[in-house]
Amino acid sequence: MAEVSRISTNKAPKPVGLYPHARKVGNLLFLSGVGPRVAGSDDIDSAVPGLKLDKNGNFIEFDFEAQCRSVFDNVRIILEESGSSWDQLVDVTVFLVNMKRDFHVYNRVYAEYFKDNLPCRTTVEINSLPTPIAIELKCIATID
Repeated sequence: MAEVSRISTNKAPKPVGLYPHARKVGNLLFLSGVGPRVAGSDDIDSAVPGLKLDKNGNFIEFDFEAQCRSVFDNVRIILEESGSSWDQLVDVTVFLVNMKRDFHVYNRVYAEYFKDNLPCRTTVEINSLPTPIAIELKCIATID
């Protein structure tokens, strides 16, 4: 049977449920859904780059590009903390809450981050995410 281990790090945002940041199974690394929240924030204190909400939860500021860059940075941190790397990503699934509004920005920023590594990719529009974010990534990578 393949070696299985759970990986969590305080350098990435806390999960909003009972799950690890990643699981290693043999030479594969499966990341849980990763959003743009900053490390140290959680479902109660949700610091999201490019997002400011009023006391009623309405948008005061919204910068989707800032969320894209933050989610990629969070993925990179989890990969490195797990003993993998950006270049070892083999599959990326992105969840967007507004495909029409956000896909072109996501696609442009994605091309910057993935110009040397071309993992498989799937993009899906969903109704919402559990915190006030507009993007989440689910990734699979290899690990040495």
